[in-house]
Amino acid sequence: MENLGAIAILLAFCLSIYSVFASITGVRTNRPVLALSGQRAVYSIWFLLTTASALLVYALIAGDFRLAYVAKHSNRAMPTTYKFAAWWGGMEGSLLLWSWILSSYSAVVVFTNRKKLRDMMPYVTGILMTVLCFFLILITFIENPFQVLAVGKGITEVPDGNGLNPLLQYWTMAIHPPTLYMGYVGFVVPFAFAMASLITKQPGDAWIHTTRRWTLITWGFQSSGVLLGAGWAYAVLGWGGYWGWDPVENASLLPWITATAFLHSVMMQEKKGMMKVWNMVLIAATFFLCIFGTFLTRSGIVGSVHAFAQSPIGKYFVVFLAVGIAGTVYLILDRLEYLKSEAQLESVISRESSFLFNNLILLASCFAVLWGTIFPVISEAVTGEKISVDAPFYNRVNVPIGLFLLFLTGVGPLIAWRRSSLESLKRAFFWPSVAGLVVIAALLISGVRHFYASMSLGLCMFVTATVAIEFFKGGRAIAAKSGQNLIAAMLELTHRNTRRYGGYIVHMGIVLLFLGFTGAAFNKDATNDVKTGDAFHIGRYELKIRDLLDGDNENYSWRKAVVDVSVGGSVIGTMEPEQRVYKASRQPTSEVAIRRRLHEDLYLNFAGVTNDGRNMAIIQSYVFPLVTWIWVGFYVLLAGTLICLVPPKVKMQYLRTETVGYVKQNEPVSQ
Repeated sequence: MENLGAIAILLAFCLSIYSVFASITGVRTNRPVLALSGQRAVYSIWFLLTTASALLVYALIAGDFRLAYVAKHSNRAMPTTYKFAAWWGGMEGSLLLWSWILSSYSAVVVFTNRKKLRDMMPYVTGILMTVLCFFLILITFIENPFQVLAVGKGITEVPDGNGLNPLLQYWTMAIHPPTLYMGYVGFVVPFAFAMASLITKQPGDAWIHTTRRWTLITWGFQSSGVLLGAGWAYAVLGWGGYWGWDPVENASLLPWITATAFLHSVMMQEKKGMMKVWNMVLIAATFFLCIFGTFLTRSGIVGSVHAFAQSPIGKYFVVFLAVGIAGTVYLILDRLEYLKSEAQLESVISRESSFLFNNLILLASCFAVLWGTIFPVISEAVTGEKISVDAPFYNRVNVPIGLFLLFLTGVGPLIAWRRSSLESLKRAFFWPSVAGLVVIAALLISGVRHFYASMSLGLCMFVTATVAIEFFKGGRAIAAKSGQNLIAAMLELTHRNTRRYGGYIVHMGIVLLFLGFTGAAFNKDATNDVKTGDAFHIGRYELKIRDLLDGDNENYSWRKAVVDVSVGGSVIGTMEPEQRVYKASRQPTSEVAIRRRLHEDLYLNFAGVTNDGRNMAIIQSYVFPLVTWIWVGFYVLLAGTLICLVPPKVKMQYLRTETVGYVKQNEPVSQ
């Protein structure tokens, strides 16, 4: 089996080289059959990598511990779900997953565009296969997942494996890494189309129209991956946080930031023919930040609970990034004449300028996070001393940036294209501003003196009001004409322009995320050493240790505290935080207990028992106001993204005027 898997990867590598050669040579020498064979080789590569992946998964589930990868990342007592998740639990398997996803994407791209964009597709295929070839070099010659453990070591049988890292044996880890990889890898596709457009000197925006839906899907995967990772950190790591500005966390956030900027600025190119160079730079930056994130996780240059062990593949990533960035910069500079804007910014007070400011602020945030991530590496290389950059730096920089971005999220819908008059701005901003100021005033009256928290909650209301007004005005216009009730009319409105109103729902998801983030300003925490029968308090909760229990199963031994939770003298529930020690790896983990509510979470971590002879339980307790809204915001954001992908029922466009909220520009046309 190991030979079949290794051969499948080797053949895929050879075919990827052939695909690059055949695609590029075929189009350059005007031999369509050769170019077509290069594209069809993509299907064979997908089949080979699917075969290799299936063999590795079978080995993990069946417990074939002759393979070094299986022995290191699986064991007999592990549940089948986590045996499957061990596919991406280690370096070699995760690289194979990366390659398999890219081959799958490539096959879909080739198939769906087999009769379109004939000038561009050979170059698109060549770029996709070049990236895939790089990853196949790594898993063919450096980090092969089918390496046999017994070779040359006199080992004839391995009774059991070390098992998957206990921190990864949690349900979100069965979906978080592949979801994040779907985002990382997916951005290769719009990058390939953008570069192919430059190579073929395309005068139009065909690459944007072709990849619009693809980019949105990929952005949705990246968003989901980032937030699922935050959920895993919150529920598993035991410190109560969901984001610690860890280098690997930052690496997943960076391409999300540039992709978000791209999704906004690309509308400028579609509507106005502006920012063509900027969009090329953004999509290229997004792709290379995805590669950088993959490099950071696997090179060992940074320490992180999310990172793999140190590996020699780091230097290969550095070379790939250097060559790729140099080639991209040259291509953009050489094609500047094909990227000239077709219009100019007419007014600072316009929707175009709000998109531009949005982009600039997003890029400022991206640079701050990138600099904080790589500064320790640079300082160690230059001075020999690694200077760490901690969370306070990121918070000081990114909290004001985030609040300004939240403000722009509400401003965008209120400002017209081209230019807005002072009178129209007064009308548009009046009620959202009043709503935001009322919230800030109410917070001040109630005794809240945290500046950033008050501003954030006020801006959340400001954006909510702008989105609500947009839905209300559009829905009211439809209801007046059709006789529908307002709710049905707003649903009809969304269906008619799914991209616009789905985008507003995404904005509401962002608002809910900020609402959850703001709750961190009011967190409470305490650590108590208590014995059975003792009680302690945190916030409005009284916690009493009823019992300490222990036991074991095939996979791990455990000890847990049974805690009764009371409010105002009445018991409202029982929580059971737990400690585990996994038998295969001898690694301890904490299984926290969380009482989730919309207004606040009660969070308990059983940190062990004192070793001073008193045998007292160490309980770390936290109260996290509003944190549940982060996860609610994730679902709203995901729903909005899916709505954006639904084809609109009719094509309608409204213009904002000074005297009427919305004026129909042209009659509905069935699509």
